[in-house]
Amino acid sequence: MNAPLDVSFFPRAAKPLASYKPYWAKRFGTAPYLPMSRAEMDALGWDSCDVILVTGDAYVDHPSFGMAVIGRVLEAQGFRVGIIAQPDWHSADAFKALGKPNLFWGVTAGNMDSMINRYTADRKIRSDDAYTPGDVGGKRPDRAAIVYSQRCREAFKDVPIVLGGIEGSLRRIGHYDYWSDKVRRSIVVDSKCDLLLYGNAERALVEVAHRLARHEPVEQITDVRGTAFVMRASPDGWFEIDSTEVDQPGRIEAHINPYQTTSEQAAGQGASCDAADASNLIASGAHPESAGGQFGLKPGEQALHFVPNPALRGKAPPRDKTVIRLPSYEQVKRDAVLYAHANRVLHLETNPGNARALVQAHGEGTTARDVWLNPPPIPLTTAEMDHIFDLPYARSPHPRYADARGRHDGETKIPAWEMIRFSVNIMRGCFGGCTFCSITEHEGRIIQSRSEKSILREVEEMRDKVQGFTGVVSDLGGPTANMYRLGCKTPEIEAACRKPSCVYPGICQNLTTDHAPLTRIYQRARALPGVKKVLIGSGLRYDLAVKSPSYVKELVQHHVGGYLKIAPEHTEEGPLSKMMKPGIGSYDKFKQLFEKFSAEAGKQQFLIPYFIAAHPGTTDEDMLNLALWLKKNGFRADQVQAFYPSPMATATTMYHTGLNPLAGIHRDERGEQVDTVKGERRRRLHKAFLRYHDPNNWPLLREALKKMGRGELIGNGKQHLIPTWQPVTDGTYQSARRKNSTGAVSAPAATPSLQKKKRPAQFQPARGAILTQHTGLPPRAAAARSPSPRQSAKPGSPVGRGKR
Repeated sequence: MNAPLDVSFFPRAAKPLASYKPYWAKRFGTAPYLPMSRAEMDALGWDSCDVILVTGDAYVDHPSFGMAVIGRVLEAQGFRVGIIAQPDWHSADAFKALGKPNLFWGVTAGNMDSMINRYTADRKIRSDDAYTPGDVGGKRPDRAAIVYSQRCREAFKDVPIVLGGIEGSLRRIGHYDYWSDKVRRSIVVDSKCDLLLYGNAERALVEVAHRLARHEPVEQITDVRGTAFVMRASPDGWFEIDSTEVDQPGRIEAHINPYQTTSEQAAGQGASCDAADASNLIASGAHPESAGGQFGLKPGEQALHFVPNPALRGKAPPRDKTVIRLPSYEQVKRDAVLYAHANRVLHLETNPGNARALVQAHGEGTTARDVWLNPPPIPLTTAEMDHIFDLPYARSPHPRYADARGRHDGETKIPAWEMIRFSVNIMRGCFGGCTFCSITEHEGRIIQSRSEKSILREVEEMRDKVQGFTGVVSDLGGPTANMYRLGCKTPEIEAACRKPSCVYPGICQNLTTDHAPLTRIYQRARALPGVKKVLIGSGLRYDLAVKSPSYVKELVQHHVGGYLKIAPEHTEEGPLSKMMKPGIGSYDKFKQLFEKFSAEAGKQQFLIPYFIAAHPGTTDEDMLNLALWLKKNGFRADQVQAFYPSPMATATTMYHTGLNPLAGIHRDERGEQVDTVKGERRRRLHKAFLRYHDPNNWPLLREALKKMGRGELIGNGKQHLIPTWQPVTDGTYQSARRKNSTGAVSAPAATPSLQKKKRPAQFQPARGAILTQHTGLPPRAAAARSPSPRQSAKPGSPVGRGKR
């Protein structure tokens, strides 16, 4: 099923998805929507489901929703698939709605980790949920994958449970849990699932489904890549590498040869045990047999010599039969150094071309069991990507969620669907390796791209079938907008590389950076009849973009809706080195090209940079320097992102252990310590530096600046960061999270009664100054007229919806 011209030349010795013989139930045909009730099953002529998928998200039949993709892929293999979406988890009754699945349960928490979905970075519960009709919160439990698995087992205990999704992927070994502030066990153990499929699981899922359909016991399915499971003992024929410890504390003694006498051992250390000094014989090169009496040998006896076997020198066991034993859960729970070590080993074993299996013990004594992780799945080919995205998705939420008008854009609107409603996913994977992001660990660093023909066909289908399409495509992207068809220059290097990032500390010389294929797709998409504009809303790697000025020109002049969001994350080298992000100089280069091409097109457009507060490795001085940079460049950030320690991320390991896995893990001075920002007050301070313009933050900032010896930044001049006077405020802050822009901020005043709707002239931004869209854009030449679609983005536009 390989395409004539594959995007990545990564060797793929894997069975193509379309090569399996379809299951007998394929005769039932394709369902308009995967059924969510027995009535829908009856309408399709089904007496039962072969697979029932349980998800924490509302069911949206769109390729941007994982459950829809999994369901349609299984349907294409001939299986009857039902969906139980956002069930009432307080009992097993809701899990019996579709009857007993014939083959297995497929369980996921949804498109997001359930804890990140439900709680803010300050551990406060959210009142909304973008994956729920009406944006209503509370429709899924904490640690949803575990709870759903338990209820599935209660409903039908003899049915295998196959766990997947991002929550399962990022909790596959012992991991630090930010919300409970402790190290938790592998989710395989806690959920008691039979199999965990991690990463993009289509290839593994199809194989597992067909093997279960052939009545193969699930406990015997242990050889599928991208799976994890519990086992009692390592199988025969495997070589185990013990990686359960790092530097041993204290002096390391040399191994003692058991055939040496006491005098020989002393002689080897330059000492002597008696007057008869055997060291002289050794120094003279005499053979032990000729001095048998001196070495305690009888006449005719010969000493044993230990000689390395040259035939074995330099040879390692085969990687496909090698497993690395990580420190046990009990070890990483009580030892931060071993936790950091295990995390480093895990991240080194992520390239499908050379990754080895991993195993981690859980429990001690008779209760001990191993969690076995097979190597990551083989990436999909271009033809397989096309096959998945060309499946018959309805591209809308299930009719169950429609309002009284039969529509999905009213009170039952699902915000996550609304955001991607008119977008097209063109690729998967990311080789950026940002430490605060887990996309690389979940989707892999091998870029898997669709063909140009498949992408354009989906744009046309969206234009013709999706209700409400106005001619504006909101995004052509993926995890990163401009990694389409980028990869290593040779398959040998790509399969052997073990670097955590292809673009840090600089762009690898073996990485292709040609954006011509992506530029061509942009041009062809915007030329399609009925398409007025194609916007790019995914995150952009500007350090890659500057390598192709023609791409930047196409992007800026035709695909920016007034402003473009990018994420330099910080300006200082300290935190950037812990994030594995490029220096601010790359941002400056991109900004120059952005402004140049905007001017050539006669457009007034703005860059909106995003930054992270309280990231590991960030000092108070770093945040101060960032605030000064923001003030100097005229930025006033309204939405502030604080570092969120997600499971398995490298930055989370830094946060938990105070060590830098990127620099190697040691118990001595070689181990690099990382300044971690913990405690509510210090996290508030770092966020306050990003919002230096908010009067509510001025008292905290004044106190901090005085302690830092930077009191000269307090004053009422342009060179000062915050003023000396303090207006009367109610201390509240209304985030612009729900809307794309806010009204102008009122001028500082002594009392609330003096606040005006319009800022006085002295507080108006200078003409041409750059501010975020959240606090009001600078005035335009045509300010008196209504802004055209070219000049501004509509509220709710998904521009800048990229990864953080």
